[in-house]
Amino acid sequence: MNKLTAILTLTGLAFAAATVQARDLGPDEALRLRDAGTIQSFEKLNAAALAKHPGATIEETELEQEHGRYQYQVELRDGQGVRWDVQLDATTGAVLQDHQDD
Repeated sequence: MNKLTAILTLTGLAFAAATVQARDLGPDEALRLRDAGTIQSFEKLNAAALAKHPGATIEETELEQEHGRYQYQVELRDGQGVRWDVQLDATTGAVLQDHQDD
Protein backbone atom coordinates (compact mmCIF):
# COMPACT_ATOMS: atom_id res chain seq x y z
CA MET A 1 0.00 0.00 0.00
CA ASN A 2 1.51 3.30 -0.98
CA LYS A 3 1.36 6.45 1.13
CA LEU A 4 -1.42 8.09 -0.90
CA THR A 5 -3.65 5.02 -0.59
CA ALA A 6 -2.98 4.84 3.15
CA ILE A 7 -3.79 8.53 3.61
CA LEU A 8 -7.01 8.26 1.61
CA THR A 9 -8.06 5.15 3.54
CA LEU A 10 -7.43 6.81 6.90
CA THR A 11 -9.25 9.96 5.80
CA GLY A 12 -12.24 7.90 4.72
CA LEU A 13 -12.31 6.00 8.01
CA ALA A 14 -12.06 9.22 10.01
CA PHE A 15 -14.90 10.76 8.02
CA ALA A 16 -17.09 7.68 8.51
CA ALA A 17 -16.42 7.68 12.25
CA ALA A 18 -17.26 11.39 12.50
CA THR A 19 -20.59 10.93 10.73
CA VAL A 20 -21.81 8.21 13.13
CA GLN A 21 -23.93 10.21 15.49
CA ALA A 22 -26.74 9.61 17.88
CA ARG A 23 -30.20 9.75 16.38
CA ASP A 24 -32.83 11.56 18.43
CA LEU A 25 -36.11 9.68 18.62
CA GLY A 26 -39.41 11.51 18.50
CA PRO A 27 -42.27 11.03 20.95
CA ASP A 28 -44.24 8.66 18.71
CA GLU A 29 -41.29 6.35 18.17
CA ALA A 30 -40.38 6.48 21.87
CA LEU A 31 -43.91 5.47 22.85
CA ARG A 32 -43.88 2.60 20.33
CA LEU A 33 -40.62 1.30 21.78
CA ARG A 34 -41.97 1.56 25.31
CA ASP A 35 -45.26 -0.14 24.42
CA ALA A 36 -43.38 -2.94 22.64
CA GLY A 37 -41.26 -3.52 25.76
CA THR A 38 -38.05 -2.61 23.92
CA ILE A 39 -37.25 0.14 26.43
CA GLN A 40 -38.17 0.66 30.08
CA SER A 41 -41.07 2.91 31.02
CA PHE A 42 -40.19 6.57 31.27
CA GLU A 43 -41.33 6.56 34.90
CA LYS A 44 -38.77 3.85 35.76
CA LEU A 45 -36.00 5.61 33.86
CA ASN A 46 -36.79 8.94 35.52
CA ALA A 47 -36.86 7.25 38.94
CA ALA A 48 -33.43 5.69 38.30
CA ALA A 49 -32.00 9.09 37.41
CA LEU A 50 -33.60 10.77 40.43
CA ALA A 51 -32.27 8.02 42.72
CA LYS A 52 -28.76 9.25 41.88
CA HIS A 53 -29.68 12.77 43.08
CA PRO A 54 -32.48 12.66 45.68
CA GLY A 55 -34.46 15.88 45.84
CA ALA A 56 -33.48 16.92 42.31
CA THR A 57 -36.00 17.90 39.67
CA ILE A 58 -36.04 16.81 36.05
CA GLU A 59 -35.52 19.65 33.60
CA GLU A 60 -35.29 17.76 30.30
CA THR A 61 -35.26 14.23 28.92
CA GLU A 62 -34.25 12.81 25.56
CA LEU A 63 -34.25 9.36 23.97
CA GLU A 64 -31.53 8.57 21.43
CA GLN A 65 -30.29 5.60 19.48
CA GLU A 66 -26.53 5.39 19.23
CA HIS A 67 -24.56 2.41 17.91
CA GLY A 68 -27.72 0.27 18.03
CA ARG A 69 -28.34 1.07 21.70
CA TYR A 70 -31.22 3.10 23.10
CA GLN A 71 -30.03 5.73 25.57
CA TYR A 72 -32.18 7.93 27.77
CA GLN A 73 -30.65 11.23 28.87
CA VAL A 74 -31.99 13.14 31.84
CA GLU A 75 -30.96 16.65 32.86
CA LEU A 76 -31.53 17.30 36.57
CA ARG A 77 -31.13 20.25 38.92
CA ASP A 78 -30.47 19.46 42.58
CA GLY A 79 -31.50 21.45 45.62
CA GLN A 80 -28.31 23.53 45.49
CA GLY A 81 -28.97 24.50 41.87
CA VAL A 82 -26.30 22.18 40.45
CA ARG A 83 -27.16 20.67 37.07
CA TRP A 84 -26.54 16.98 36.45
CA ASP A 85 -26.61 14.88 33.30
CA VAL A 86 -27.56 11.25 33.82
CA GLN A 87 -27.44 8.85 30.90
CA LEU A 88 -29.18 5.48 31.14
CA ASP A 89 -29.42 2.39 29.00
CA ALA A 90 -33.10 2.69 28.06
CA THR A 91 -33.45 -1.08 27.63
CA THR A 92 -32.05 -2.16 31.00
CA GLY A 93 -32.31 1.03 33.06
CA ALA A 94 -28.61 0.83 33.98
CA VAL A 95 -26.87 4.15 34.64
CA LEU A 96 -24.17 4.66 32.00
CA GLN A 97 -22.99 8.12 33.02
CA ASP A 98 -23.67 10.56 35.82
CA HIS A 99 -21.79 13.82 35.75
CA GLN A 100 -22.16 17.43 36.73
CA ASP A 101 -23.12 19.67 33.83
CA ASP A 102 -20.73 22.54 33.18
